[in-house]
Amino acid sequence: MRVSTNTLFDQGTKSMLQQQNSLFKLQQQISTGKRIVTPSDDPIGAARAHELTQAASLNAQYAENRQRAGDSLKLVESTLGGVTNLIQNVQSLAVAAGNPVLSDSDRSNMATELRGRFEELLGLANATDDEGNYLFSGFQGKTQPFVQVAGGVEYKGDQGQRLAQVSASRQLPVSETGLAIFEQIRNGNGTFVTAAKDSNTGSGVINAGSVSDAASLTGNNYEISFKVNAGVTTFDVTNVTTGAVLSSSNPYSSGEAISFEGLQFAIKGAPADGDTFTVHPSRHESLFVTINNFITALETPATGSTGNAKLTNSMNTALQNLDHALTNVLGTRAAAGARLQEIDSLQQAGEDTAVQYQQSLSRLQDLDFAQAISDLTRQQALLEAAQQSFIRISGLSLFNKI
Repeated sequence: MRVSTNTLFDQGTKSMLQQQNSLFKLQQQISTGKRIVTPSDDPIGAARAHELTQAASLNAQYAENRQRAGDSLKLVESTLGGVTNLIQNVQSLAVAAGNPVLSDSDRSNMATELRGRFEELLGLANATDDEGNYLFSGFQGKTQPFVQVAGGVEYKGDQGQRLAQVSASRQLPVSETGLAIFEQIRNGNGTFVTAAKDSNTGSGVINAGSVSDAASLTGNNYEISFKVNAGVTTFDVTNVTTGAVLSSSNPYSSGEAISFEGLQFAIKGAPADGDTFTVHPSRHESLFVTINNFITALETPATGSTGNAKLTNSMNTALQNLDHALTNVLGTRAAAGARLQEIDSLQQAGEDTAVQYQQSLSRLQDLDFAQAISDLTRQQALLEAAQQSFIRISGLSLFNKI
């Protein structure tokens, strides 16, 4: 077969270019440390590496979301810790205010201290995060949740909870609604509320009571009316809702249990003729209302047995409602703590997933340097051989023999 000079030159050039291209790819791989420099090096491996890179990036974003969610929940938990301490301090004041040796002036000083606590509570309820969003306003992060008005304090937020996407399948609440924490608190014993009318002139004190038979509860309103005739004290029980008199002329004994329609409570002291006590279903009462009522009770002079009885009834009511408020705040605080634990668990799982992604990417992309350097040396030798052989072949000419 006859081989032309052009063919010799073309094939020689092509061979050297191929060797140079292979050498260039090896140099690129060694300089980047990656086996796949371009998708054409390994199309399937490149596609898989792209998927893993996207998944790793998404996992990193979830990690950032978890970090921000954790910061928000820590701030919520810390703020609720301040509310907890405040309620406990107010409870201590309520217990101390019941001391009979205190004068009206002493209780007035307590009321002044309590007003400071009220302002402190308002500040905690309107706490913000580092971005200026209110913690307890629901979805309306820029709306101040609690505003003082003529009638007390009004809630201006909503009932939503802001959510953070902390994993592919989990959205976590990172805020709380002030309505649930500070407003929706059951008063009384949680089922019904006992109270003495302000017009009472005796020394009767009613306790919180309890449920004796849940199946018999009606949810109606009741009145216990006292009569004193010739030194004998009796009382009537009336269902105010239906107007029916449940019992009448019941003999009264201080501290003895009074039971009807699933309710049970006791009245101590000496009710006067015409004194009335009420029982009605529990309702939601704002913590601000509870403290405000407590302040009013402390500022009201307590004179004689009648005044002391009114004060005692007010203190008992305040303690009951404060206890429910504390339980409510502690429950919300515990829920925030549980979410913080969940974030820690998700963060640990996310870190483990990130390591797995990196290991998979390493297996796909990372270069075996020992093999690559060996291939580079071999490729250099092949290129040099191709170059030397081309020099020799290109120097052959028939004219040199003539």
